[in-house]
Amino acid sequence: MPMLSALALSIGVLAAVATYLFVSDVGGLGLQIWAAFIAWACFFHCGGGERGVLTTIICTAFGVIVGAAALHCNAVYNPGLDGALWAGICVGIGAAVIVLMSAIPLFSTIPASVYGFASIAAFALLKSGTDDLLSPTIGNPVVVIILSLIVGAIFGYISEKLAGMLAR
Repeated sequence: MPMLSALALSIGVLAAVATYLFVSDVGGLGLQIWAAFIAWACFFHCGGGERGVLTTIICTAFGVIVGAAALHCNAVYNPGLDGALWAGICVGIGAAVIVLMSAIPLFSTIPASVYGFASIAAFALLKSGTDDLLSPTIGNPVVVIILSLIVGAIFGYISEKLAGMLAR
């Protein structure tokens, strides 16, 4: 089977499985399928293989943490500025941190870190705001999104390996 067909088949079947698992909330963790798909795509963007999984997990998790810090800073430490202006400053600082940290090889894949930052921002802002960012619970948006991203990276790895077996 041609590699493109094998990849289409493996990703298609695994995307259906992942969607079922996430939407049915089998684990009861509230994981987010859209975040898993972002990490799945990030896995391939990072070159696939073991390095792609590692880079995706480390950099997206780093981006989640930087994004959560920016959200928390925006919610808690506003020095009296216009809300939109302060939010922009917090996001700008977070983006600068991501770029500066890319000098460290472990965090060098800036887009992957940005995917993590965007994922936590989307989930926290659409779900319940930023009140839960520091809660020591499984419902903490940081925990939910990092776990979702890890599962997505693993699905990416599995889909790549399955496609490789089908293409042989």
